Amino acid sequence: MRGLINWKRVALLSAIVALPLAWAPLDAFAKNHAFLLNASPSLPHWAFWLDREVPIARGSLIFFEPAPSALVRRHFGARPQIFGKRVIGMPGDIVSHAGMDVFINGKKVATRIATTSLGIALARGPEGPIPDSCFYVGTDHPRGLDSRYGAIGLVCRGRILGSGKAIL
Repeated sequence: MRGLINWKRVALLSAIVALPLAWAPLDAFAKNHAFLLNASPSLPHWAFWLDREVPIARGSLIFFEPAPSALVRRHFGARPQIFGKRVIGMPGDIVSHAGMDVFINGKKVATRIATTSLGIALARGPEGPIPDSCFYVGTDHPRGLDSRYGAIGLVCRGRILGSGKAIL
């Protein structure tokens, strides 16, 4: 019986010592990672793993807070969920428009629509060189709200939560 009591004490003391040592790495991991669920049809997957430290490259899937705008508020509410889109344009790339078509470095990347599903007119997105720390983002969904439109525009570092990877 005495051996059992000593073993329990050793286990308890070990746990008390190990918990603070394990807490810091777990806390650091939790601050830089997240599991996200997608409810939007603009992305083909419904679950993503977010990593705040992965470098952003062309083709990366990034998650960001949309800029406040009347259009975003009307469609998604006063506190919209984060958006997830693919990076199509990088700093230094040139964005141009011809009619409803959008080009990056002369290559067609998207076609705009005139109004939202609620009938709200959509202003066209930015043109010209993409500044440092900003990205042109898009989706294959024809009605996706992305950099094609002024309400989203370019997505810059201060709004980006991290890069994601589809897991389901």
